Amino acid sequence: MTPVATKIAVSPVARKNIRKQWLIAFTLIAPFAVVYLTFLIYPTIRVFMLSFTNADIAGVGKFIGLQNYSRLLQDPNFWSSLWHTIYFMILCVVPNTAVGLLFALMLVRLKKTRGLVQALFFLPYILPVSVVTVIWIWMFDSNYGIINFILNTKFQWFQDEFLAMPAVSFVTIWWTVGFNMLLFLAGLENIPSEYYEAASLDGVKNGFQLFRYITWPLLWPVTSLVLLLQILAQWQIFNQVYLLTNGGPANKTRVVLQYMYVEGFQTGHGGYAATISMALFILILLTSIFQVRFLRVRNDQ
Repeated sequence: MTPVATKIAVSPVARKNIRKQWLIAFTLIAPFAVVYLTFLIYPTIRVFMLSFTNADIAGVGKFIGLQNYSRLLQDPNFWSSLWHTIYFMILCVVPNTAVGLLFALMLVRLKKTRGLVQALFFLPYILPVSVVTVIWIWMFDSNYGIINFILNTKFQWFQDEFLAMPAVSFVTIWWTVGFNMLLFLAGLENIPSEYYEAASLDGVKNGFQLFRYITWPLLWPVTSLVLLLQILAQWQIFNQVYLLTNGGPANKTRVVLQYMYVEGFQTGHGGYAATISMALFILILLTSIFQVRFLRVRNDQ
């Protein structure tokens, strides 16, 4: 026999309460929804539409189809800025993660002075980028900078084609490593001590072995989060490069966002700047999807 679906009767009072709950829910999420749609979704749609036009910085222009995208694929300036961005990521992402982990491993062993040392490591992260860049312009100055004094050199770090990007990467790591350190520190504190006690009972006392077989596997979810945040942040590098080198020398440190800024705000090519931003959006999206899938496979192993 075919089962007969029974319809549950809902009283008018219950129906009224359900409507009231939905009304409260919509009222609570309405401010966020309005802000999200106004300042994220609408600008994204608008930029996507502008990428098919020859609009100026004011957004006024005619529809030209895929001409901007065709120009982008043949633009050597875009490809060079893309390589500079990837080069910056190579110099910054893994070292920043590794240094953050190293600091966390040192801090987790401290007892009395841990709060002070942790505050000192985290302090640079709360500084605005303008203050950070002024500090390191002084530090790297070729005449009276402490870096050249220690190394006994006269390097012009931010004016040298080969040293500029590594110098910017060093400044970025110094500025942001405190945040990574806190994430790793939280992950280390959440590892149950029973694992280490069991390992010591089994005769494992070597620190490297404890790190390799206990700490590192249990800390991998935090590591994957730090790597993901680092990659997403470094794709969008702009402030440090703009303030420290302004893309120089000879455009050797000009990254994608700065090239978009030049096209949009200095040469007035708003439509082409929108195309560059869409290309960067696609690159960030593809990178995020790839990394999430890779991390999911690693976590399943």
